[in-house]
This record gives sequence, structure tokens and C-alpha cells, in this order.
Amino acid sequence: MTQSNELRSLLEAVAAGKLNPDAALSKLKYFDYEPVGDFAKVDHHRSFRTGFPEVIWGQDKTPGQIAGIMNKMRDRGNPTIMATRIERQIWEALQAQVPGLHYYPDAKICALQNRHRLPKRPGNLLILTAGTSDIPVAEEAAITAELCGFEVKRLWDVGVSGIHRLLDNRHVIEDADVLVVVAGMEGALPSVVAGLADCPIVAVPTSIGYGASFGGVAPLLTMLNSCAAGVAVMNIDNGFGAAILAGQILRTAQKFVERECSNT
Repeated sequence: MTQSNELRSLLEAVAAGKLNPDAALSKLKYFDYEPVGDFAKVDHHRSFRTGFPEVIWGQDKTPGQIAGIMNKMRDRGNPTIMATRIERQIWEALQAQVPGLHYYPDAKICALQNRHRLPKRPGNLLILTAGTSDIPVAEEAAITAELCGFEVKRLWDVGVSGIHRLLDNRHVIEDADVLVVVAGMEGALPSVVAGLADCPIVAVPTSIGYGASFGGVAPLLTMLNSCAAGVAVMNIDNGFGAAILAGQILRTAQKFVERECSNT
């Protein structure tokens, strides 16, 4: 049965009183995807189910595949369409196929954005790095969060080798609702920050470091073994995942506020 036939059957069941609207809505959450050639199926209802749209993993895809997915999403009116892990030469190849595509070189993200339809989400998200070399991963998190509608503040190069740099910015940490802390080497910064902050910490280990850091495994293990409570740990170099987790935390907090307001 095709998707159009499934949708017609669903609407007819609601009209006939065989299915209530809430049950129909639940079914629609898992309904709408669209093939792109023979290589992809775009999940148009991802944001409907999870709060955030589908994002294209750009690494290992061809420019033609990325362009095909982006144009299909644009045809459906998605306010934000983004692809991660895009090298500059791939973006340059994409420009002729996807007009208006913007590139964020530090984050290696390219995006189409309708600023008039971009949601403005509440919450103060602060992203910190231990060192300058961690910035690309942190920028992946920052740009992802901004493209999802969050306000982001950045605090770079405040690692534990010069702890006074971090302590001089305690007021910035105290103002945050969620913190994303990005660190390589031994990965100690998230534990230190978690001892200062009263909000959730999303820790991101990076592959920056000498040989014994094992491409990010050493900071990953440090963060997983943190003695500070309230630290969630992402995979190595996963700035995108950190932004989405931080965004879900902020969205959940807003849902509680809205629920309380509706009950008063």
C-alpha cells in the first residue's frame, strides 16, 4: 500500500469514527518519509516526533547525494536544512546544485536556512573548550544549536592548565542553563566545571592529544569516570550529538513550564 493510500485510509477511519484523533496523530508521527533516488529516505516527520529535524551526515556521501536530499527537504518547506562533516571542497561542489547554501568552515557544516521560520527556543546554552584545538568540535555543537533556534554563548581556551582563566568566568557559568564542555588531552575540564555549575553538563571528548590519549579514548574514559555528578558524556568529537542533547534538556524544561502554566 502506498503512503497516499495509507493516509487516505487513516483519514477515512477518523471520519467514520473508527479511530480517534489522538490515535491518528500518533500514527502520523511515524508515517511520512520520502525516497530520494535509490540511496536515501528522508524522514520529514523527524521534528514532529523528536523536536528536531533530520540532519544529513555529510561524510562519505557524494555531493550529488547530499544535494538530492537537501533539495527534497527544501521542497517540503523545512525551515532549517543542515549537513555535518562537510569539507570545503564538497561545499564548493554543492553550491551549483543547492543555491543559497551557507558554509560554516570551523564547524564543517553547511545549511539552508529560512530565518523567518526559524524557531526561537528559550534557554541559555554555554559551550566551553579546554583549548583552541578543541574549537572545531565545539563549533559543530554551537552552529548546530544555533541552527535549531537556541541562543549560544562561547567560552574558548579555559582549560585546567591555566585554571584561573576558567575561574575568572564563573559568572558566565552561573548564568547558563546547560553547559557543553569540550576537551581533549586528559579531558579533566568537564569534572572541574561540574563542580562549579548548578546545571546539566554535556561533556565531549576530542581526539586532540599526544599518543597516549589514543585518539580521544583517554579523555573519554576520564569523563566517564568523573567524580562530579551530573555529567553526560558524548562520543569522541561528537559536537553535533552534544548540541542535540543540550537542546532536548532545554526543551524538556520548557515543557514543564508550559505544563505548569496550563494547569494554573
